[in-house]
Amino acid sequence: MADDIEARLARELPGYARRVVSALEAEGFEAWVVGGWVRDALLGRPGHDVDVTTSAPWRETARVLRSAGIEVHETGTAHGTVTAVVDGRPVETTTYRVEGAYSDRRHPDEVRFVTDVREDLARRDFTVNAMAFHPERGLLDPFGGQGDLARRVIRAVGEPRRRFEEDALRVLRAVRFACRLDASIEPATQRGLLECAHELGQIASERIGQEVDGILATGRAAWALRHEFAVMASAIPELAPMEGFDQRSPYHAHDVLEHTARVCAGVEEFTGGMASQALRWAALLHDVAKPECWSEDVSGRGHFFGHPGAGARTAKRVMGRLAIPGEVARAACALVSLHDFEIRATAPSMRRMLSELERLAPGQARELAFALLDLKRSDAVAKAPACMGYAVELDQMTRVLRAELAAGAVWRVRDLAVGGADVIRDRGIEPGPGVGMVLAQLLAVVMAGELPNDRDAELAWLRW
Repeated sequence: MADDIEARLARELPGYARRVVSALEAEGFEAWVVGGWVRDALLGRPGHDVDVTTSAPWRETARVLRSAGIEVHETGTAHGTVTAVVDGRPVETTTYRVEGAYSDRRHPDEVRFVTDVREDLARRDFTVNAMAFHPERGLLDPFGGQGDLARRVIRAVGEPRRRFEEDALRVLRAVRFACRLDASIEPATQRGLLECAHELGQIASERIGQEVDGILATGRAAWALRHEFAVMASAIPELAPMEGFDQRSPYHAHDVLEHTARVCAGVEEFTGGMASQALRWAALLHDVAKPECWSEDVSGRGHFFGHPGAGARTAKRVMGRLAIPGEVARAACALVSLHDFEIRATAPSMRRMLSELERLAPGQARELAFALLDLKRSDAVAKAPACMGYAVELDQMTRVLRAELAAGAVWRVRDLAVGGADVIRDRGIEPGPGVGMVLAQLLAVVMAGELPNDRDAELAWLRW
C-alpha cells in the first residue's frame, strides 16, 4: 500500500520541482520535496507550490541551478533560501537547517545549517508538515505525519509548548490546519496551544490577519469559535465579550457567541460553501458590538439598540488593524451595518437596499445584495425557533431582487435616464452641488416607483 502511494506521488510530482531535485543530486547533493505539497499530495489534493530542501549550502544551490540553466533569485539567503524559477514556477529551495531561540516569538536568533534532513524536519511545526518526499527514495516520515494525516490529527513536532513559544503564530496555524483538514488537535498540542495563545499579542497584526482570514476561508469558522475560542479571542480581543453573553431576548435561544457560530455555519450552508471573503468576515463580526450596546428594560428583557452601526465601526477597526484589503473590509462593514436593515419583498424595498449598499461600499451593491440576504437568512435560523420562518420570507425577497436586477434596477444617480446636463438645461441652474441635489431627489422618486426610469418621463419631471 505504501509503495502504491509513493508511486502515485512520484507520478504527480511536478516536472519543474523534479528538475530542481535532479540538478542538485547530479552534483552530489541531497534534495527532498517538503512541506505543503507532500501533505496535500498524500490527501489526493492538487498542489502547485513546491518547496525543496537540500544539503547544499545556498551558494552552491545557486551555482548548481544556474549551471543547469535555471533562473535563481536570492530571496532569503540569511536562512539558506533561494528561489528557483522553472517554466515560470517558483520553487523555494532551502539548505537543511536548525534554529536557535526565538526571542521575538517570530524570528530565530540564529540559524545553523546541518547535513541531515531529519534534523531539518525536527524543527517544523506539525507532524503533517514534517514529511519529505523523493521520487526515488520515497516518503521520509520520522514523526508519523502520514498516520496523523490519515487520522486527521494536528500534532506538534516534539514538545508542543516549545514549538508555540518559537513562533506564537503557530497557535493560529494549528487552528487553521485543523479547520482545513477537518481535524482534531492532539491533547498535548492543545494544552500547549492554550498556554501560549496570549503570546499572539506579540505577533504583527497583519500576520494574525492572514491566519484568521485563512481560518474563515476554510468555511469552518463555526468550529473554530466553538472549539478554539480562546485562540480566536486572543487573535481578535473584540470577540471575547461574546462568550456567555446572555441576550435575554425572546428572539434568541443562544448567547452571542453560539449565535455567531451558527451564523458563520449558516452562510456556508446558504452559499453552498462558496461564501465570499466579505460575507465570512461579516458573519464573524455582525454582532460583535452587542455586549457594549446591551440594555435591559423594566421587564428584564435585553435590547441592543444601535449595535449594527457600532458593530460596523468595530469591524472597520478590527479589519484595518489586521490589514484585510480595503475593498473586502468596506463590503464586510456594509453587511454588518445593514444586517438588521428592514426590507420587504417589493421592488422599491430592493432598490432602497441596493442604494444603501452602494452608499457604504461603492461599486459592490449588486453582489452584496445577495450576500446581505444570505447573512439575514443565517441570522434568522440562528435565533429562536419562532424566528426561523423569516428565512423563507427572504427566499421571496431574493426572487424579487433577481427580477428587479433583470429589469434594470435603478439605485444610483448614474442609472437614471437623464444626467447633469439635462438638469442644467431644463432647470436653468448653474453647475454645482445643486445639480446633484436635483438628481438625488429624482432618484428617490424613481426608486420609490413613483416614476419610471424613462427619459421622457424624467425630463417632464425636471420641467415640472
